Formats: sequence, structure tokens, C-alpha cells
Amino acid sequence: MPPKNSPPPLVYQLKVTLKGAKPPIWRRLLVTDDISLRRLHNILQVACGWSNSHLHEFSMGRSRYGRTDPEWPTDMKSDTAKRLSSLHLAEKSKLEYVYDFGDWWEHAILVEAIRPRKEGEVLPICLTGRRAFPPEDFGGVWAYMDLLAVLADPSDSEYEDKKEWVGPYFDPETVDLPFVNQQLRLVARGRQPGIGWD
Repeated sequence: MPPKNSPPPLVYQLKVTLKGAKPPIWRRLLVTDDISLRRLHNILQVACGWSNSHLHEFSMGRSRYGRTDPEWPTDMKSDTAKRLSSLHLAEKSKLEYVYDFGDWWEHAILVEAIRPRKEGEVLPICLTGRRAFPPEDFGGVWAYMDLLAVLADPSDSEYEDKKEWVGPYFDPETVDLPFVNQQLRLVARGRQPGIGWD
């Protein structure tokens, strides 16, 4: 809890882009600067439609933040207590975020704008985005690009198998903003929207 008479939190407008995806896959989010990097991770999981089933890390320069384990010492620092504000980000600052060290979903996070929080503003929120993020455990961005090529060609010998694997409701061109923001409201209230959540 912030101390009394502390200034209101700032709002960061972040553009989160999946590296290597063509056409681009991205989300534009508003978050407050007083959240921990672990909370930002949970927000990103919702925005990407993932289930927090794998390890992750944030990096900026030589500093790395994520889930630490005393039995496996590394140079990783805990992201639980690290506040976004403590990174001293400015407009145009960049942060890297990797989810799932096997599939290596690598994201560029760009700070597009910083402003004071408006009275009564409910955050976090996803303002907009382009295209669906890949299904969980698919094998990385290049495997996903191959999947999209198969799904675009019903004559491909793998089309039926791949269509069955992703399910009947998967649409690579769609972002379900109302659903994403419904889930983000759960995160804002400290609730856990799905399996594997912190």
C-alpha cells in the first residue's frame, strides 16, 4: 500500500509485440507504474490468452527478473517485489519479456506514453491489438507461422489434423477484447483467472 500523501500512480501505455511474427501480433495496454513485474506478467498472460503454465523472465539491459528458486541459483532477481516504477522507464523505453523457455515466446514491450492516472480509471485495460497469439505449447513462433500457412490452405495434406488440433473456435485474425478485459478485471481485483496463476 502506498504511503499517505504519496503522488498518484502514473499510467504507462505499453505496446507488447510478439517477436518474429509476420504479420505482427501485438496488444496495447494501460497499466499503473506501481504494479510488480509479477503482476505485469499476469496481465500479459491474460492479454496473450495463455495460462501461466511455464516460466518467464523480464530483462532490461543486463538485469533479469522472474521466478527465483534457491535450489537453482542464477543471476535472475525476483519479479515479485520489483515494481515497474523502479525501472525508471521513460517514453520509448523498451523491456523484453520471454514466456516458456522451451517455445521461447519473446516479446518487445515499448513504453509508448506515460501520464497521470485519471480519477476513477479502472486499470489494467487492453485498448486494442492485432491478431491472436499462438496456442500454448505450440513449439515457438516459426512453428506457429508454419501452422498459419497450413490453415490458410485447405488443400494441404496437414490441414485437417492442424484444424482439429487448434479447435473449431481458433481464429488467428481475431482479438476478443471484451473477454480479455473481463479477465483483466479479475486480475485487478487480485483474483486468478485460470490454472497456474500466482
